[in-house]
Amino acid sequence: MDTLSSRGRAVRVAVTALGAVLLLLGTFWGQDDDFPFGPFRMYSTAPGPDADAPDTRVEGVDTGGRTIVLTEANSGLRRAEIEGQQQAYVDDPGRLRQIAVAYGEKSPGAAPLTTVRIVIRWAGIEDSRPTGSSHDEVVATWTAAP
Repeated sequence: MDTLSSRGRAVRVAVTALGAVLLLLGTFWGQDDDFPFGPFRMYSTAPGPDADAPDTRVEGVDTGGRTIVLTEANSGLRRAEIEGQQQAYVDDPGRLRQIAVAYGEKSPGAAPLTTVRIVIRWAGIEDSRPTGSSHDEVVATWTAAP
């Protein structure tokens, strides 16, 4: 087995120290977008035992009036992409038109979408257990001009 030179050891120690400093700085002053050096909040927090659980989905309504759940398979967009930019869609629902366009490109034989909406299904939770109840909240809607 070859031994590590002094220079090689110094480089490894410096890189390790830099990584540790970045992790420490990210933990105290970073945001989730600073991955992999940001704080690990997503793993360390949880809603209260009686807080409803959100399940976000994107729906479209086609020219025939059918409601279609828009998925990665039929629109090319992952739910995480929508959730990550949800506030931007709420602030500017016109951005949802891009999802209708993506659906048309990904599903060429399907009827065009006239409406796209982001819906959050809130599942009831009580004492950290599902209650079986739920309610939907539409947080952003785009409708095509007639």
